[in-house]
Amino acid sequence: MDENELSYKVRGAIFSVYNELGPGLLESVYEAALFYELSQMGLTVSKQVPLPIRYKEIQLDVSYRLDLLVADKLIIEIKSVEKLMPVHHKQVLTYLKLTKLKLGILVNFNENNILDGLFRKVNNL
Repeated sequence: MDENELSYKVRGAIFSVYNELGPGLLESVYEAALFYELSQMGLTVSKQVPLPIRYKEIQLDVSYRLDLLVADKLIIEIKSVEKLMPVHHKQVLTYLKLTKLKLGILVNFNENNILDGLFRKVNNL
């Protein structure tokens, strides 16, 4: 399955979670529900995937975590904040750059309309 097909399925799962739970919960709740929804769709999904950081020739003694990684191809960054900030968008692009993956989805579940909080991010390798 290519990134576009995955993106379509992921967006459908996001809509299902949002329609069931609504806005205003913690990110961890949406992460668990989205993990379940994607798994039920038969997709391979991992949560809280460590993202080691290399600087020049060394690996730094710090680590970030990807909220969800789908089929080792698509990163999902989950937020539940009043307003997404530019840094949230940059975060996903940096994750894509570091992992050398092509596609990420940034989603803010704390929206009255989930479409206002759903962003597709592409790594221009």
